[in-house]
Amino acid sequence: MINRDEKQILNLPFTGICTFGKYPICPDLDQLDADVAVIGVPNDMGTQWKSGARMGPRGIREGSTLYSFGLDGAYDIENDIMYLGPDWKVVDCGDVDMVHGDLMQCHENTEEAIRKIVSKGAMPVVLGGDHSITAAIGKGLEEVGPFHVIQIDAHLDWADHRSGMRYGHGSCIRRLSELAHVQKIFQFGIRGISSSKKEDVDAAREYGSVILSPRQMRKVGLEQVLEHIPAGEKYYVTIDIDGIDPSIAPGTGTPSPGGLLYDEVNELLAGIAKRGEVIGFDLVEVAPPYDPTGMTGQVAARISLDLLSYVLKEKEKNREKEKTFSSQA
Repeated sequence: MINRDEKQILNLPFTGICTFGKYPICPDLDQLDADVAVIGVPNDMGTQWKSGARMGPRGIREGSTLYSFGLDGAYDIENDIMYLGPDWKVVDCGDVDMVHGDLMQCHENTEEAIRKIVSKGAMPVVLGGDHSITAAIGKGLEEVGPFHVIQIDAHLDWADHRSGMRYGHGSCIRRLSELAHVQKIFQFGIRGISSSKKEDVDAAREYGSVILSPRQMRKVGLEQVLEHIPAGEKYYVTIDIDGIDPSIAPGTGTPSPGGLLYDEVNELLAGIAKRGEVIGFDLVEVAPPYDPTGMTGQVAARISLDLLSYVLKEKEKNREKEKTFSSQA
């Protein structure tokens, strides 16, 4: 029998409260004091096909518990690096309040929450919800602009409107392009018949958007893909889970074959984090009802934790550089 003094609190995935990454809770944004604020936006009223992404934040949170063993960080065996160390304060702020049947009020609530998070000096990590929420998030990020937008997605999301509806999930990137604090837009993983109308693609290209399909990305290679992105500047990253191939992430309302694989997304996000300053990101369109295995939520959680790991590691490196420079001055 184990000695009582040797016992540990393991915080295994199936125990405790199911927050993102098992991080502590901050239910009141007015009391927010953290480096990173994770918040859910369970809004899928912008969908044009299958709903269900309103359950995405819960699914991602549940998936994230697999990667949270209470070991004061996450060790990367491939690169011999410890990520997400205890010096960083990450909190789960719960969900933005939703008003059923009122899409625009939900967007207003989302924008208000993001504005409050950035006003407190925290980086927002947003769990969707369908992709319509990104338009509201973009508005809420005004204080930390200007910034570029990097999108990983199967679909362009550049529709102007659908019978007058301008804030659905197929219009979010076009709405971002209309914001004064949004600069260039980079759209990776775009593919498939009926992804967009030709006039939407023409409008995106006229704006200056860089559009690459998975096949085009593989043909030129990661380094050349990253070269499109201006170095040393601010980026907001928006990740639609349908940018990932449905063979590994089937739980989404609009799956599209021929998507990016996990390793490809992982390497792309690591490169983005090294290239400039990521001021926040979202992961959207996880719809747990279409994946009874829960694998989509786990893939989404892993991608979110990966990007957060890379972003915070770069911040650590920059802090060390500043300390070294100060000591030498």
